[in-house]
Amino acid sequence: METGPVTGQAGGPDAGGEIAPPARRPRVQKNVTTALGLDICSERYPVGTALPKESDLCELYGVSRTVVRESLKILATKGLVNSRPRVGTVVCDKAEWNLLDAQILEWMGPRIQDLDLLGCILETRRTVEPVAAEFAAERASVQEIADLEAAWKRMHDAGPDTEAFTRADVQFHEILLKASHNQVFRQLSSIIHAALMYSLHRSNEVIDHRDEALDIHRDLVEALRLRDGAAARAASHRMLDTAVRDLAPALRGGRQDADGS
Repeated sequence: METGPVTGQAGGPDAGGEIAPPARRPRVQKNVTTALGLDICSERYPVGTALPKESDLCELYGVSRTVVRESLKILATKGLVNSRPRVGTVVCDKAEWNLLDAQILEWMGPRIQDLDLLGCILETRRTVEPVAAEFAAERASVQEIADLEAAWKRMHDAGPDTEAFTRADVQFHEILLKASHNQVFRQLSSIIHAALMYSLHRSNEVIDHRDEALDIHRDLVEALRLRDGAAARAASHRMLDTAVRDLAPALRGGRQDADGS
């Protein structure tokens, strides 16, 4: 996550009804990247529109062309923008954005719900995690099972600290995917890290008591210890069923927004 002061999005209308430009931001590349990312994700620069010229961005943010160009390169690697001859730097369609990127998730904020990302993450987890759990019951090393239990203990010891609980929860699921000893699942654990953090944090925020989640995670650890693939798969399914139940209001909202209804 980026740090440092950033003024955020553009200012509101001035007395004459014109949109006032945002205040200049610090001469730090990462803050310029964040400022542009926020402006794109907030649709100050909508999909398909061109960003201001480099010279204008230099003036706007009070930085050199080098800083602006490096920031635009970073945004391009995230799929937010691309350069077009005789047009300039254009905001890409949202289908091209790397929505698994931690910074984009942060910049999108509540707007991420419009893309039904929670529903998509849960669909992915439903497809992968129960199979990974069954494989892990057969293939996990003794150390991996111990690491999984240690992650569960950190969840248990987090108490009411949602941030600490979520960090341990993410570690639990990443260890599980790696313990499947499926190379694609191993790679997936790093690719979806930010999205998994987002999904689990939302789920952990909406529950008052974590006893049920802790029990299911413990049951999964025990299934791996006993090398019981069917029990491991069943525990993973129960885990995802509770996530769907807890996130039902947010999921309904995302589906409605995605459908335009």
